[in-house]
Amino acid sequence: MSDSLHIVCPHCDAVNRVPAPRLDDAPTCGKCTKQLFTGHPVDLSSQRFLKHIERSDIPVLVDFWAPWCGPCRTMAPFYEQAAQRLEPQYRVVKVNTEDAQDIGARYNIRSIPTLALFRNGREVARQPGAMDTNNILGWVQQHSK
Repeated sequence: MSDSLHIVCPHCDAVNRVPAPRLDDAPTCGKCTKQLFTGHPVDLSSQRFLKHIERSDIPVLVDFWAPWCGPCRTMAPFYEQAAQRLEPQYRVVKVNTEDAQDIGARYNIRSIPTLALFRNGREVARQPGAMDTNNILGWVQQHSK
């Protein structure tokens, strides 16, 4: 089925095949039966991160952040609002660089917050610094095909 997309479940990390035209129909996971899109950023650990960016057929927007970072905390509600508007066309995730230092090092994250957009497992764009909802959405649109 060429019109099917692989979508990684935000709850159990199972890879689901969803027909592209049904993406907006609130699809559920075939393994855990929970919704594949919740309208909230998904917190990913080091162990889960690679599966989500490598196995997902939709672009993945990542917020690299840390709990002690003031600008990260300021941007958090805007990122939440962006998630509500971007899903299900994008998977919206957060990676705590304090807990996932290996991921921060692997992707050479030098400042936080940093947004990165991944497509087919590859980083296609990066933006350091806090942004509001409209700037996040505009930046994503600018770097989408």
